[in-house]
Amino acid sequence: MITLHHLETSRSQRILWLLEELGVPYELKIYPRDKATKLAPPALRAIHPLGKSPVITDGDEVIAESGAIIEYLAETYGEQARGDLAHLQPAPRTAEHRQCRFWMHYAEGSLMNWLVMKLVFKTIPTQPMPFFVKPIARALCGTVQQKLIDPNVDTALAFIEQHLGTHRWFAGEHLTMADFQMSFAVEALMSRANDASHCPHLQAYLERMHARPAYQRGIAKGGPVVIEA
Repeated sequence: MITLHHLETSRSQRILWLLEELGVPYELKIYPRDKATKLAPPALRAIHPLGKSPVITDGDEVIAESGAIIEYLAETYGEQARGDLAHLQPAPRTAEHRQCRFWMHYAEGSLMNWLVMKLVFKTIPTQPMPFFVKPIARALCGTVQQKLIDPNVDTALAFIEQHLGTHRWFAGEHLTMADFQMSFAVEALMSRANDASHCPHLQAYLERMHARPAYQRGIAKGGPVVIEA
């Protein structure tokens, strides 16, 4: 049986959603974050050397990294999927397949890098430090955000908003692996981008995702997706 090792308020929520959509039996083990550091607990290192989430076990298989897990679940359990999940893996050499591949890579290869940097540089000035250093840290972090991070986040926001203006789901008219991979990134983007409130297509996409019964079951079991702004 599949076991999802789920760190609260983390990227593993996307795997929990996919498992609920697939309807396959699985066990959920929830790991709380360290209250002081907000990091994953050491117990996750007993599952995988990186000590990160998401990670799944399936028999003797131990699989880490969101994209690899999503592909494994789609390849192993998605062949019999029907209805909305019939296009989970788009047919090769189709436009839908190329879109799916792009967004599967873009989520963690590009978008989340800037979103994590934005959170880090916003958090640094709030950390304990000598009082005379704090104004320097605040000014430096503010400059990095203004000159480097925010322009890239704004570009991503506009790019995705335009794309979703002509695509119901990320690869086209059907739900695919790309939507599960992009789900956490979209939540973070809408929380951290400066002009997210002016993006009706992104907002509509989130509403479609949140309305799915499988997504709601995942939230009920694994806890809310709390994205720090």
